[in-house]
Amino acid sequence: MAKEIKVILTKTVANLGHSGDVVEVKLGYARNYLIPQGLAFAWSKGAARQIEAMRRARLAKDVATRQEAVETKAAIEGSTVEIAVKVSESGKLFGGVSNDAIAAALADKATVDPKAITVESIKTTGDFAATVQLHPEIVANFTVKVVAEAE
Repeated sequence: MAKEIKVILTKTVANLGHSGDVVEVKLGYARNYLIPQGLAFAWSKGAARQIEAMRRARLAKDVATRQEAVETKAAIEGSTVEIAVKVSESGKLFGGVSNDAIAAALADKATVDPKAITVESIKTTGDFAATVQLHPEIVANFTVKVVAEAE
């Protein structure tokens, strides 16, 4: 029995590949995760046309999203996003500031995916450097300012 199998990705999978890529993965990973989740289907000789169509669609989408990413970077780059949170007397936060909260604060400038935001763990008030991956080649840097919520 084969220990590895070729699959065609239907969606981008982190650390594996993009839509339309043919990758070789462990049989169990394909059978138990990729195929049931709709992320891939088994490779066959007749799927070559389907792979090419997926690649063309991805290239067209990349060109469109790259232009949007450049415009979004211009709006975000160097800006400061202020988030008001509840804090204790010592200045520590009750909980933390999530990427969802940062994405919501950025919403007036641009819509970004919370998963694309990279920032160190925020547990106190202050300024924190953050980045957002807008496109595989385009990254915008900004600052997250955490302040105490007025009571």
